[in-house]
Amino acid sequence: MKVFSENKKAYFNHQILEKLEAGIILTGQEVKSIRLGRMNLTGSYVVLKESAKSEQPEPYLIGAKIPAYQPKNAPADYNPERSRKLLLNKSEISYLIGKTSQKGLTLIPLRVYSNYAKIKIEFGIAKGKKKFDKREDIKKRDVEREISREMGKI
Repeated sequence: MKVFSENKKAYFNHQILEKLEAGIILTGQEVKSIRLGRMNLTGSYVVLKESAKSEQPEPYLIGAKIPAYQPKNAPADYNPERSRKLLLNKSEISYLIGKTSQKGLTLIPLRVYSNYAKIKIEFGIAKGKKKFDKREDIKKRDVEREISREMGKI
């Protein structure tokens, strides 16, 4: 399993409560660009949009940047930040509807990886951290770093 892109800021800015996996609908040049590691998940999120053809909302990845594989050969109307549909079961979608209806919970993409030649996205049900929570995380990291340095000297 090869990881193509990871959203490291998500772990710092949000508390991840649960992780889910989904397929993603891409064009051919987007797949090639992702396999080269050019995808950027920073600032992206997953939203459930109502659809005209189905009674259940559909999940979409919004704000992820996938630059063109060959910028000079890209179509004129290519948008690197277009919304991309995610592939989930009906039961998973209904579960997400229930979770996102709770106050303060959002869906944040965590990483994009390859699973048996298919590109998958892992996203988490997350709750935003307050500023003091982030400071506590920084303090814990500094203390752990200090301890590991002292253990290495002995």
